[in-house]
Amino acid sequence: MTDLVNEGIIVFSEASASKDPVPGGGGVSALCGSLAASLAEMVTNLTIGKKKYLEYTEELTQCRDQADMLRQKLLACIEEDAEAFAPLAEAYALPKDSEGYAEKMESCLRKAAQPPFEIMRLCTQIIEMDERLAVIGSKLAVSDAATSVVLARGAMYGGYMNVLVNTRLMKDREYAARMDADADALLKEYSRRADDTFEDIRRRLTDG
Repeated sequence: MTDLVNEGIIVFSEASASKDPVPGGGGVSALCGSLAASLAEMVTNLTIGKKKYLEYTEELTQCRDQADMLRQKLLACIEEDAEAFAPLAEAYALPKDSEGYAEKMESCLRKAAQPPFEIMRLCTQIIEMDERLAVIGSKLAVSDAATSVVLARGAMYGGYMNVLVNTRLMKDREYAARMDADADALLKEYSRRADDTFEDIRRRLTDG
C-alpha cells in the first residue's frame, strides 16, 4: 500500500485527481478534517501566553493537545480508508455467482463504511472545540476558528456520503439502517452547530 500521508500535498492531489479509486472522497475528507484540527491547534498556540487569556491557559492547553491528537488520527484515516477499500474493490471484480460472494461483499462493505464514519466522529470533536475556541481563542485568530469549523463540517459531509455509498449495498438492512441512523444523527446535530459557530464569528467580524 502506498503511503498516502507521507507523499506530500502535490502528489496526493494528483493521485486524487487521477482515475485511481484512492485517495477518493473518504481520504480527501480525512485530509480536510486533519487541516481543520491543524487550524484549531494554531488558534490555541496563538492564544496561550497572551495576558488577556491567561485564565484559559489550562483549557487552551487541553484543546491544543486534543487538536494535535485529532489531526494525527484523521491523517491515519486516509490510509485506513484506502486499506478498507482495497478488498472491496477485489470483491466487486468477482463473479456474483462465485462461492462466498455475498458473504465476502457484506464483510467488505462493513469494513469500508467504518473509516468514513470514524472521520465523522472525529470531526464532531473538532466542531465542539471550535465552538469553545470562538469564545476563548484570541480575537486575532477567530477567523481561523471559523475556517476550521467549516472544514470540519465539510469533512463530515464527505464522510457521511462515503458511509451511505457502502450501506446502501448491504444485504443486512437492519445493520445498514442503524449505521445510517447514527450517521444521520451526527450530521444533523453537528452541521447545525458548525453553522452556528461560523455565523457567530461572521457577525463579530462584520459587526452585524
